[in-house]
Amino acid sequence: MLELKGIESGYGDTQVLYGVDFNAQTGRVLAVLGRNGAGKSTTLKTIMGLLPLRAGTISLDGTVMNGTAPYDVARAGIGYVPETRDIFPSLTVRENLELAASRGRSGDWTMQTVTDLFPRLGERMDNGGQQLSGGEQQMLSIARALLLNPRLLILDEPTEGLAPIIVKLIHDKLQDLRSAGLSMVLVEQNFGFATSLADDVAIVSRGQVVWTGTPEGIRADTEMQHKWLGV
Repeated sequence: MLELKGIESGYGDTQVLYGVDFNAQTGRVLAVLGRNGAGKSTTLKTIMGLLPLRAGTISLDGTVMNGTAPYDVARAGIGYVPETRDIFPSLTVRENLELAASRGRSGDWTMQTVTDLFPRLGERMDNGGQQLSGGEQQMLSIARALLLNPRLLILDEPTEGLAPIIVKLIHDKLQDLRSAGLSMVLVEQNFGFATSLADDVAIVSRGQVVWTGTPEGIRADTEMQHKWLGV
């Protein structure tokens, strides 16, 4: 589905990615793991066109996406849940969702189905984004991405800063999406959270993919966990 070959990218004069290669397959969850500063978020931003691609190829279902503007990446079917959530704080929950729905592709995800997935959002429809808790903001960010009816959902650190009870809720909802067959790329520091959801794992270090395999494989390899993840 999503294929990265030899991706190089960075910020200004600073190069961060040095030839990232991985495949995210249809109907599967790819967990991208690594220490802080390894290049995980940079990879996602490059996929979304938020950072310039310096070398390599990004393909979605065989279509090369190099140089594609972020809004066209979204129209092509990639939903993005950023680490910073990036909801509109001055808009209500309803307005945040309606804005996404008005730009989405046709599909099963509607205002009704996202509030069925996250009932708390249905209770907070008239509250402003700035009035939401961190967990509610994360729910809104995921729901907004789903309203685009993406073929692929990519999530950057969806559990960061959340209380354990909310982490479990987010885990359960992502498990529901996985069971429904939604393709996902998940960047996550929480090793247990990521490997319990993943079908495939790629580990990034210093801007390169240094290990690929299964969740069972990395859970069993404590040496690799320590070397690349500090677990």
